[in-house]
Amino acid sequence: MLHAALSFAVVAGLLTLVPGLDTALVLRAALSSSRRCAFATAIGIGCGTLVWGAAAALGVSVLLTASEVAYTVLRIVGAIYLAWMGIGMLRAAFRHPAAIFAAAVDDSPRTLGGAWSRGLGTNLLNPKIGVFYVAMLPQFLPDGVPHLLMGCTLAMVHNLEGMLWFTVIICAASFARTWLNRDSVRRAMDAITGTVVVGFGVKLAISNE
Repeated sequence: MLHAALSFAVVAGLLTLVPGLDTALVLRAALSSSRRCAFATAIGIGCGTLVWGAAAALGVSVLLTASEVAYTVLRIVGAIYLAWMGIGMLRAAFRHPAAIFAAAVDDSPRTLGGAWSRGLGTNLLNPKIGVFYVAMLPQFLPDGVPHLLMGCTLAMVHNLEGMLWFTVIICAASFARTWLNRDSVRRAMDAITGTVVVGFGVKLAISNE
């Protein structure tokens, strides 16, 4: 189990360092809400990863991969959710500068539960996370080890790496918060993040893989 976990940690670690939707959401939460909300968002993402890891170990992700209808439904729902969230960020970016802070308050979850839910929902509605796990887990399942236990163990390894990376991002954002909270910078961040999120939604919607 130790060798399998360490081998998986290398692959998952490289994936974690690649900038993506999760990183964008955590960074924006750190800037527009608070450090606590940013960590809650990161924990929500981690919970979604744990669910996908357990589901892959039990064969649910195999079903999503094998069933074109199931995969398509989840893919479209996820794409709509991402597009809705990204458009909200873009609207905030193009509002009058005086309304930018208010827009961020309206758009970003202000409670820990809301931030956690956003992170969880974003992760669970991305079937490609499930496809990643169902593609990778069989290579790291030692003989004689319960699949559910190993799936959850590998997901926890992935979560640990993700939380370490998110902690670096959140702390860096906190140090630069004064500069990053300027109206022009906040507008640019909302525009960039919103474009990234919408782009992920479009890519998810048109993807056939």
